[in-house]
Amino acid sequence: MKSNPIENDTLKKPHVVLDEVVITSYKEKKNIREIPASVSLVSLSEIRNKNIMDVKEISSYVPNLFIPDYGSKLTSPVYIRGIGSKINAPSVGLYVDGIPFFEKSVFDFDMNEVERVEVLRGPQGTLYGRNTMGGIINVYTKNPLIYQGATLSATAGNYGQTRFSGSYYGKLNDSFGYSVAGSYKHTDGFFKNMYTGSMADNQNSASGKLKLFWKKSPRFNSNLMVNYEYSDQGGYPYGLMDLKTGEIGDVNYNRYSSYRRGVLTSGLTMNYSFDKFLLKSVTGYQYFDDRQAIDQDFTTKDLYFVTQTQRQHMISEELEMRSAGDSRYTWLNGFFAFHQSSVSEVKVLPIVKDYNAPTDGFAFYHQSTLKDLILEKLSATVGLRLDYEKSSQDYDYVKIVSDVTQPVQSLDTKLDFSKLTPKFSLQYQFTPNNMAYATVTNGYKTGGFNTSFDADKDQTFKPETSWNYEVGGKFSFFGDRLKGDASLFYIDWRNQQISQPLASGKGLMLRNAGKSYSKGVELAMQGNVCKGLNLQMSYGYTEAKFRSYISGANDFSGNYIPYIPRQTMMLGGDYTLNLNSRFIEQLVFSTQYIGTGKLYWNDKNSVNQGYYGILNGKVSARKGNLMVDFWIKNATSTHYTAFYLESLGNSFGQKGKPMTLGTTISYSF
Repeated sequence: MKSNPIENDTLKKPHVVLDEVVITSYKEKKNIREIPASVSLVSLSEIRNKNIMDVKEISSYVPNLFIPDYGSKLTSPVYIRGIGSKINAPSVGLYVDGIPFFEKSVFDFDMNEVERVEVLRGPQGTLYGRNTMGGIINVYTKNPLIYQGATLSATAGNYGQTRFSGSYYGKLNDSFGYSVAGSYKHTDGFFKNMYTGSMADNQNSASGKLKLFWKKSPRFNSNLMVNYEYSDQGGYPYGLMDLKTGEIGDVNYNRYSSYRRGVLTSGLTMNYSFDKFLLKSVTGYQYFDDRQAIDQDFTTKDLYFVTQTQRQHMISEELEMRSAGDSRYTWLNGFFAFHQSSVSEVKVLPIVKDYNAPTDGFAFYHQSTLKDLILEKLSATVGLRLDYEKSSQDYDYVKIVSDVTQPVQSLDTKLDFSKLTPKFSLQYQFTPNNMAYATVTNGYKTGGFNTSFDADKDQTFKPETSWNYEVGGKFSFFGDRLKGDASLFYIDWRNQQISQPLASGKGLMLRNAGKSYSKGVELAMQGNVCKGLNLQMSYGYTEAKFRSYISGANDFSGNYIPYIPRQTMMLGGDYTLNLNSRFIEQLVFSTQYIGTGKLYWNDKNSVNQGYYGILNGKVSARKGNLMVDFWIKNATSTHYTAFYLESLGNSFGQKGKPMTLGTTISYSF
């Protein structure tokens, strides 16, 4: 049985050459240097060298991408260029092998067997649809017709960090490949609850993956994927924050808080090539159920303990037809439809609230590109999408007193939305690796329902919209040894959906905030300095402010939008040393400095986290098919606030994870 040739080759060349990588999503089929948009790629070698284990860990590796650590997998707020959402539906889309993930509660998943991650910054609604105002994260897993063999891996680190994983890639013949993979992860936790004496944020998770790839002929291929992931964790390691000093106290509350989640994701992709056009079908299904139990007063008093359960089904179908070949005029037509059902229950005894919230939607979209427009090498792209969506919320609020259920409130509310989202872009391709572009794109995020609200009028919120103006370029110098891209952007958006605490202090709701803007700059470069040495740099600057936002007696106009770092920075390097000795054939040294901040935590801009930097590193030694890694994260034990919230009039913060280190041993055969 052969070992994995691609994986081993990746170890010898720790940084993928970008213009050899072709965007293979069903939305764009172009060399990454030819896409008129800000696109970042995190390759397989970078995932290995940077020891990226989940989606949250790509935060700040990509310019103006920030994913704060909420304290559990319940929600993964993702912000790109100042656009994001802390609660309810996301403002940044996530696709895994072409399957859309609509719910933030499933964003934080295991990166095991991921081949690469692409991040497209800026509104992507014309091609991707709903809730992609900030951008899109595309995740691709490995193809079993390319990767072959088995790999076993074990990790041990401080704080009880252990991880075991295994995978097998095989094929029956040159046209049918299959893969199976599984992993288990445990962490004792990083923060102790002083009241209970146990760790607050322990975690156990396991996942299994199956993938089948059938290439029946040069014209037809299909791909079936099935993933299941289960996690059971403690969470919310919040301590009281001193607003004068910014110091966060110990975790100290009386009830164990936890989050349990099971997620099943499956998808079937089919491609058929006709003489004049290509046809693709992507069918997706996702089911998840979860349970949150949280001591929401976060004190030693038994004041406010909440349990929340949710079950959700999501079915989607996308049909796409695109022109074949690389002619002067290319086109793409598509149809997308989905059904999402969600049933949830919230208990704060004696109060019980039940929600039944189905959503249905469909969309038609088109994109045309004309090359050599007036001038040779000048191209224009025009796109348009029509979305329609209807949703409802059946809400029942009761009190249970002496085993008797007393109805308090019942609402059955319906909403529907429709929106046209256009896109315009011009690009000039100087050479295959050098181009300049300008884009104007309309962004859109659908409205919806709050699950917590004080008055009936606050049950719903409106859609938010934006216009994104961007100019940028991609460049290559010194015989392609230095490559990079740069962009300037300005976003003008209306009715921004802002999370606000309820008047009671017991929960959050979304409210539209009038007018806002975001503007900034992005720069990313990578260079092959000499044989074996590769350096990377990315930098993003964002100024995101409320232009007009009045809430009650408070006027927040001119304030910075919360959760948006002013700067994100990454400086990294990889050096590969081929020894070919008896004991070690190859050493790979990798290090990264990640900088983030300044950011504000609330609309008042009264609480903030200043700029901070984290240093990570990894050393990998390989002998044949055996790989041994030594890794460290937050090597300087930098203190910072990872998350902030207000509850029942108190201010709480979550400390950033301390220094962690460990060893990973992998063997392929």
